[in-house]
Amino acid sequence: MFERNILKDLNHWASDKYRKPLVLRGARQVGKTTVVNQFARNFENFLTVNLEKADARQLFESSDEVKKLLPLLFLYCDVARREGRTLLFIDEIQNSPHTVSLLRYFYEELPEIHVVAAGSLLETMLDKHISLPVGRVEYKALYPCSFVEFLSATGESRFVEPIRNASLPAVFHNELSQLFKTYSLIGGMPEVVSRYAADRDIVSLSNVYNQLLTAYRNDVEKYAENKTQAEVIRYILDEGWNFAGETITLGCFGGSPYKARETGEAFRTLQKAMLLELVYPLTSARMPAVSDLKRMPKLFWLDAGLVNHVAMIRKEYLINSDLMDTWRGKAAEQMVAQELKTLSSEVSAKRNYWVRGKHGSTAEVDFIYLYDGLIVPIEVKSGHNSHLRSLHQFMDESSHDIAVRVWSGNYSIDEVKTFNGKTFRLVNLPFYYMSALNEILKHS
Repeated sequence: MFERNILKDLNHWASDKYRKPLVLRGARQVGKTTVVNQFARNFENFLTVNLEKADARQLFESSDEVKKLLPLLFLYCDVARREGRTLLFIDEIQNSPHTVSLLRYFYEELPEIHVVAAGSLLETMLDKHISLPVGRVEYKALYPCSFVEFLSATGESRFVEPIRNASLPAVFHNELSQLFKTYSLIGGMPEVVSRYAADRDIVSLSNVYNQLLTAYRNDVEKYAENKTQAEVIRYILDEGWNFAGETITLGCFGGSPYKARETGEAFRTLQKAMLLELVYPLTSARMPAVSDLKRMPKLFWLDAGLVNHVAMIRKEYLINSDLMDTWRGKAAEQMVAQELKTLSSEVSAKRNYWVRGKHGSTAEVDFIYLYDGLIVPIEVKSGHNSHLRSLHQFMDESSHDIAVRVWSGNYSIDEVKTFNGKTFRLVNLPFYYMSALNEILKHS
């Protein structure tokens, strides 16, 4: 197994004297249980309880007094208590609302115990069947593997630090571009990455994708509140992958007969399950960053490998030498969206794009990124700087002087003038440098 970047965040949480019980959130099969098991190596005592088991649920529901419950957990887990720190991992916590309510008492009465909770269906049950103790828990989100995690898993870890520091010599550009293309093809689901790292057989990964998709589809009945919503969710899980990276309309989505209200509810349910995100635009280039929910959103899925498999576009990666040419550029946008998501483990982190608020304008920037109080525009485009017309219009309205273009070329920073004469710095970022975005902006 390979280590995930979120372990650094978990270690920071563990050392915080004000920490609260942590709820680790993420889609099914993104590796939550595996990450906690790796994290547990830092503790002298590790108690892991799965509330899918009736006896485990019964134990937690037998008492409201966590101080009395703790020794029973050591007994249940058959762990002899040693001096040192204790980590309690409560998996599939959504199966016991009573246990969810106990999290506040762990915080108030046993603050020395490190408590992590997770659940594969927790997301869709929040605020409906389960309420987490307000102000008594905190959250971290786990997403599919980033490119640097893929490198570590596949034996290319020598590139990780030079990428994070944006100090990779240009001589490695072609090699890293090819590695990123492979990563874009297979995606970042941990089981897929592990299988590829072991066998280097892309064809055999189809079975893993199918198993993941079957699990998501089998969850439909648990996600949906009624028969109609179940039908719409099934439709989105069957056909929606073909619209990755596109601006969509909710009414009659993908040629379906479903109304905007029905489709919107289904999309929001899948978004809660962290399988996809509807990304809405901003219409201002200055803070505050307010999403315009009246405009059409872009659809991005949790993982490019699943998109490529379901949309049957994997051969395009072999035909096209440049990721920008794959699937009419939609593959590149999906990958940038996916990498942006991995830059933070904060649950509240969201993605946006930008459209000009002026009536009749068609100007659009692919993504915006909030950094240090700035709205930084990100275009996913190749070609000459003067062709980035929408980016120029954004920078004319912006209060700062830095923009980002993600492309297949080498890393550089150009000084560019907008058509109205404003000078700004354009960071030309290779796809494989997405993990270095914060570091580059910090020193630009």
